[in-house]
Amino acid sequence: MKRSLPVDYPVLNLGRRPARTLLTALACAMVAAVVAAAVAFGRGLSESLMSQGREDVAILLSTAAMRDVVRSGISPAVAELVEASVPGVLAASPEVHMGTNLRIGSAPGTGEADPEHAGFVRGVTARAFLVHEGVTLLEGRLPGPGEAIVGRLAALKLGVAEELLEPGRSLRIEGGEFEISGRFAAPGTTVESEVWVPMRELMGLARREDVSAVFVRTDSPDSVADVEVFARRRLDLELLCLPSRVYYGEMAAYFAPIGALAAAMAALIGIAVILTGANALSSAVQDRVGELATLRALGYTGAALSRALLLEALLLAAAGGLAGLLLARIALAGSAFRIGMGAFALEVDGLASLAGLGAVLLVGALGTLPAILRTLRLGVAAALEAP
Repeated sequence: MKRSLPVDYPVLNLGRRPARTLLTALACAMVAAVVAAAVAFGRGLSESLMSQGREDVAILLSTAAMRDVVRSGISPAVAELVEASVPGVLAASPEVHMGTNLRIGSAPGTGEADPEHAGFVRGVTARAFLVHEGVTLLEGRLPGPGEAIVGRLAALKLGVAEELLEPGRSLRIEGGEFEISGRFAAPGTTVESEVWVPMRELMGLARREDVSAVFVRTDSPDSVADVEVFARRRLDLELLCLPSRVYYGEMAAYFAPIGALAAAMAALIGIAVILTGANALSSAVQDRVGELATLRALGYTGAALSRALLLEALLLAAAGGLAGLLLARIALAGSAFRIGMGAFALEVDGLASLAGLGAVLLVGALGTLPAILRTLRLGVAAALEAP
């Protein structure tokens, strides 16, 4: 009759070599944490861009801009023209998008430090809040003349303390000074790292007569096609119309290799842990060859011993993995990552946790394979004669 080892056998074995168990658990924790962080990074990077795209919003920009809003320049009158000419348009927001250097606070005295901070500034009108529905004011008020509102990740993007961007503080942009009137959120998007100021004031400071783009919100996705028809008919305006989901989808595809690099790094760490774990488990089998041979002699099959080894490895991997996920959640809580002219929040959500735990269990299973094969080939008589 085939006999199975009791469940507590692999559990008790984990405590027999505490140093080896602890080191292996730490390696598993590292794998789970790195995989979870990589998934959180990849999802945050992709979704922060994709979530900005909407089926009912179109972007009008210059045909010479190579599909880049920052490099685009069109007449601000396009907003009124598209509202008057295209049925189904609910709001059209002319906007200036600029990557520029910002300074915090009022101008210092002679000889005092006045550091610059690279940031992203958007010049807007009141219509921007009709188009970008995801933008929510957290505190303060909407910007009036000489005022600005900042995203909740703007401090991280600029590399300054959050209290320096509280309402009532000031910013200097392109030689002009703006008092911060409020703080806004746009969950899951890079918009949260921007600074918004009145469009006309930014145009004057930047000495430009055009705007970067016009964001057009329509009453349905079908009406976006009418905006495209308007752009093609008005050849004199030299407009390119892109559905916002297409535009941000192209941006996400552009940054996709960065996410792939993070995934490759996590995979390399996992492979290293698999090889290390396989070596450790093979050494454990060698150290316990007499014990395993005795169990074989008592009637336990190689399959039963292999199941015990696998369960032992999975228990250790699961314990280390859960610890690693906890550390990842604590380390990434409230954090964000800067990329290009924006930033996005990092969050170890359910999918990232599932990926981290699944990866570490796979590491545990694969690392056990050499030990299992060695156990299955274990000869009882030869093992009992071994020193």
